[in-house]
Amino acid sequence: MTAILVTGGAGYIGSHTVRHLMEQGHEVVVLDNLQTGHRGAVLTPHFYEGDISDAALITEIVKKHRITAAVHFAALSLVGESMKFPTKYLEANTVKSQLFVHALVDNGVKQLVFSSTAAVYGLPTQVPIPEDSPTHPINPYGLSKLFIEQYLQMMDTLHGLKWVALRYFNAAGASEDARIGEAHDPETHLIPLVLQTALGQRESLSIFGNDYNTPDGTCVRDYIHVRDLADAHARALQALENGKPSGSYNVGTGQGYSVLEIVEAARRITGREIPTILAPRREGDPDVLVAQVDKIAADLGFTAKHSDLETLITSAWNWHSQLSC
Repeated sequence: MTAILVTGGAGYIGSHTVRHLMEQGHEVVVLDNLQTGHRGAVLTPHFYEGDISDAALITEIVKKHRITAAVHFAALSLVGESMKFPTKYLEANTVKSQLFVHALVDNGVKQLVFSSTAAVYGLPTQVPIPEDSPTHPINPYGLSKLFIEQYLQMMDTLHGLKWVALRYFNAAGASEDARIGEAHDPETHLIPLVLQTALGQRESLSIFGNDYNTPDGTCVRDYIHVRDLADAHARALQALENGKPSGSYNVGTGQGYSVLEIVEAARRITGREIPTILAPRREGDPDVLVAQVDKIAADLGFTAKHSDLETLITSAWNWHSQLSC
């Protein structure tokens, strides 16, 4: 049994990954400052409320639990907020992550899986997007994550830290038993917004532009179920344990759904009307963002198994519905 430290384990993707790792028999320790996470989503008894930049706390956790690997989710992740407060994002995501990584290395932890993002690519030069595409982030959030990937490369060279960075596309869905799901404040992700509108918690859903170069004019995105994301993290940890070299991987499905496809599927699954209004396009929104997924399939043996549209929306609907009861 491996002892794994998960930062941000009270968050959406983090809590699902904690559960998955526990089901595999690992001892999982969570560190979260609960700024955006939820204490009730933490299913392990080993929980610490604190900051990733607290080297003394990291040292205490690593020594007490004999941590051998870490999964690093803790970060601010709102693109719009990052545009307004770039320094806040670089400090919280990049600077604090550097301090966290140093504390791990100083205490002998040499394996790290890092929660990165497709935002490191910026506006793609080709679709599906391969991992060797140019990385030109167009917002401070993506930049803050890219900086960490580059820093991890240096820490591998200097200290032998082995790492995997997982570049997510659009996370969605909830646990099969509706025990944990997606709850952000403010909520910015499409599927939760659609379902909140279905529940009457919002008057309508804003569709930002219908003149994109896509079949129905709305943006197309690659949606990956959070259960699949959790599996990708577990496979990345196992790859590092097996001696695989460090590197970055896309985590997606290789296909996309448009905004209108999501809305229509949600109407069918929920049986609700889901009113929509057309709003102006958002600056910097690409027409299509879809992952090329050959590399992660070949190296980590990962393919998405729960990311069909029906499962994505039904699992999320079951979770949101029981919340509103």
